Amino acid sequence: MKLALIGYGKMGKIIEEIAVSRGHVIVGKASSSKPIDTIDFTKVDVAIEFSIPNIAVNHIEYCVKHNTPIVVGTTAWNDHLPYVKELIEEENGALLYASNFSIGVNVFFDINKRLARLLANYSEYVPRLEETHHIQKLDAPSGTAVTIANDIMLENENITSWILGEGKLPEANERQLAVASYRTPNVPGTHLITYESPIDSIQLSHTAHSREGFALGAVIAAEFLQDKKGTFTMQDVIKF
Repeated sequence: MKLALIGYGKMGKIIEEIAVSRGHVIVGKASSSKPIDTIDFTKVDVAIEFSIPNIAVNHIEYCVKHNTPIVVGTTAWNDHLPYVKELIEEENGALLYASNFSIGVNVFFDINKRLARLLANYSEYVPRLEETHHIQKLDAPSGTAVTIANDIMLENENITSWILGEGKLPEANERQLAVASYRTPNVPGTHLITYESPIDSIQLSHTAHSREGFALGAVIAAEFLQDKKGTFTMQDVIKF
């Protein structure tokens, strides 16, 4: 498969290594010093995008207009998701987006929803969410944490919103999910969900040991997306 990398920072370089090790070829790279329009998209099967939130949608539009499926790992652009989904449908394009591409994290997402569903009728179990990332992480909470929080609200109608504390757990009312974001050097990513009751606690956690899991998932997503049309997430990949 011929891949274009849109964003060639730390993640882009790891994705390149893993893609080549799986027999793929990198035919184009875009970065802050080399814009996307320098890539010859007639030679690209799938693009993998890891950049920054304020240009992610522009990259999606560009790939759609050049008939190129795109895997997007950038987070914090989802306010534009309704527009993007409509664009994909109108142009018969292909998009796979995720807040986290790790296979383990996406299994974790599924277990989180099941746990929230099981405890929805037991109000004595009060949930909270804590996430820790490296200090270069731009968004707080992380896209992964936002997905976890939204999934808890989806499965438990007693929780109607979440409230963020940076560096500490915030004070939450009975219908809010407390979310704490911590930033520590050299931490790829840890997410901890706790359900606290007067008699016991239930905890569900995921700890990344390196960025390789995210990069491998992005390449697997590109392999999945080739020759498909429509909008997909990593949940489609792990259930494929």
